Amino acid sequence: MAGVAGVRTAVLGLCAGLLAALLAGCGDDGDRAGPPAADPAAARALGDLLRQRSAAVRDGDEAAFLRTVDPQSGPYRREQRTVFRNLDALPLAAWTLRLDDPVPAGTGHATADVRLRYRLRGYDPGDVTAGRRLEFVRRDGRWYVAGPAPGSRPQPWEQGPMTVVRGTHSLVLGVGRPEAELRGVAAVADRAVPDVSAAWGRGWARRVVVLVPASQAAMGELLGAGPTDYAGIAAVTTGRTGTGTNTGANASTSANTGTGPGQGGGNRNRAPGPADRVLVNPDAYGTLGAAGRRIVLTHETTHVATRAHTTPATPLWLSEGFADWVGFGSAARGPRAGAPELARAVAAGRVPRDLPADGDFGRAADGDRLARAYGEAWLACRMVADEWGADRLVALYRAAGAARSRAQAVGPVLRAELGVGLDGFTERWRDYLKRELG
Repeated sequence: MAGVAGVRTAVLGLCAGLLAALLAGCGDDGDRAGPPAADPAAARALGDLLRQRSAAVRDGDEAAFLRTVDPQSGPYRREQRTVFRNLDALPLAAWTLRLDDPVPAGTGHATADVRLRYRLRGYDPGDVTAGRRLEFVRRDGRWYVAGPAPGSRPQPWEQGPMTVVRGTHSLVLGVGRPEAELRGVAAVADRAVPDVSAAWGRGWARRVVVLVPASQAAMGELLGAGPTDYAGIAAVTTGRTGTGTNTGANASTSANTGTGPGQGGGNRNRAPGPADRVLVNPDAYGTLGAAGRRIVLTHETTHVATRAHTTPATPLWLSEGFADWVGFGSAARGPRAGAPELARAVAAGRVPRDLPADGDFGRAADGDRLARAYGEAWLACRMVADEWGADRLVALYRAAGAARSRAQAVGPVLRAELGVGLDGFTERWRDYLKRELG
């Protein structure tokens, strides 16, 4: 099992915008030669077909759902029966499919983007929007769904029979994983939620939805990535920030976390954020010990809680450092145990001159620099909590997300919330690193 040092070494973050949000993509549209001649009648027919399909899901009517599927599609039709039963096990509060593309004229086949909006009752403060590119076929004057277009990204319930586990504060959706394993994930998530609420406050849904696919490769499919792109990454958090799409990931050889957003503070008039999902890589998560799993899911749950208050103005050192502060605090880990790479650098006299830049958290960063960036961010937030108080750290986070720009979110917010400018804050942080790690 990986130790705490492995957890810190393993943390890998992806900056906002480097990934499309989970369930938000429709596959690669490519370069199109020009808009085809549209067939309004076919578009109306496909719109009706999708409305029938949506109603069947909402009504729990398997026969009506299967009537929308091409009767000659063979294996796809059998897969759709499983899809329906997976959906029927979910606590759906809303489910609507809409045609996003015009339908070309003069053919009995069509390929078009379809937009799904859905919400899980009791878990999602807002709708999830999901895109899928589907193929349709017309037989005897009637249109049917014939299957996904090549390269179209699947949804979790389309990867095989799904097991749904309801925890006290969590909903875990697993495909191809033992139920006992999923209950273990739910138990860790159930501990993470109150830990996050104790740090951030109760002004969020206080529920988390966790997806556990069958394998690392299946995780890559959900994220539109290759089978090894998330090797060593134990979990990612996906969703939308206050002003745009954002996907966060953290991990590495042993653990990981995400990128976040939240609620409260300066953005009192902000609408509830859309739903987030924590996506677990079972291959990497399974190598962690109990402490590592708790750190990972607490970090990711922090990103869920803070989602509505993380915007492009929020520096990654603050969003990732805050999530680590909550995650490592839940396991009561000290600086040297939580940031061994940074501790070695500081002990050797290599004290960082500046707070980590957003690029230091990206995939282009080498492993050691990446680990040190996370340690630097965590200890910056830890310093604020130690020297100004935990409430001031939360206020700083919320004020940064409410700023109009990154420039306003750093120096001016630091001065307003802590009474010190960026240069003064950086010098105090460097002294803190020497004191805690030297």
